[in-house]
Amino acid sequence: MESFAQAVGADAIGLINLIVAAAQNATMHRKNCEQVAGHVRMIGNLLEKLKLTYLRSFPATGEPLDGLEEALRKALDMVESCREKSYLYVLAMGWTVVYQFREIQDEIDRYLKLVPLISVVHEYQIQNLKESLQAIEDDHREYTLDEEEMEAQSVILKRDRTKRDAIILEKSLSRQYPELKFREALQEEKEKLHVELQKSQVKNDIKQCCVIEHLIEVTEHVVNAPPEKNLSLNADAQYVTASKSSHGASGLQSEDQAKSEWQADLFDCCAEPCLSVFLKHFLLSNP
Repeated sequence: MESFAQAVGADAIGLINLIVAAAQNATMHRKNCEQVAGHVRMIGNLLEKLKLTYLRSFPATGEPLDGLEEALRKALDMVESCREKSYLYVLAMGWTVVYQFREIQDEIDRYLKLVPLISVVHEYQIQNLKESLQAIEDDHREYTLDEEEMEAQSVILKRDRTKRDAIILEKSLSRQYPELKFREALQEEKEKLHVELQKSQVKNDIKQCCVIEHLIEVTEHVVNAPPEKNLSLNADAQYVTASKSSHGASGLQSEDQAKSEWQADLFDCCAEPCLSVFLKHFLLSNP
């Protein structure tokens, strides 16, 4: 990642510039990326007026500035992931990603409040400083999923998909991969998902592994069924057996128990209450 090399040793203003640039290239959660970029841009404007080298000369500001820069690096990683990661994976994570955007802004603002700016400023007018800080504090950004993202998410989280679902998925992928055919886009996603699967296996994150394996199944089977039938994944028992065997688990589960656990794994990725209720109704109505 080019910006990773640039981020090493970068100060807060440099990191903010990287975040703004990365947000312009984001292909997923674009609105959320633009929101966080807009917020940190306000902070950058303030820091440029105060001059970071000047702030660094005060012992009381050094540690909070280090924390601020670390939070900005997290924001940069988050925005970059909205360009490089698997589209289906980020889509499945849904509200988890939204919450991460919210948490990152809160963390950035917490560290900014810890910097005793007013006590070290002499050349900059105190009143202007107070107004700038208040504007940043009042800048409550809205991070969410749009309707198209929620519709596509509901499709990939289903175990059995209709022809209409496949059309929704194709439309969604065509926006992400405008130069690729549907099957080519699915293959691209499959390769990215295998990368995510390896990372989750290294972390021994079984729930994430199960979700990613489900998404890999989506890329493999969404277009294989005849048009008049459901575009279905493997049978319940087959899916659970495959998931369990890949993580060293033994024994078979009942179909109801397997389905319940599978749904619980996916609901963890959709923590927004209104969406959870919708998905539970949606999935439970498709036995």
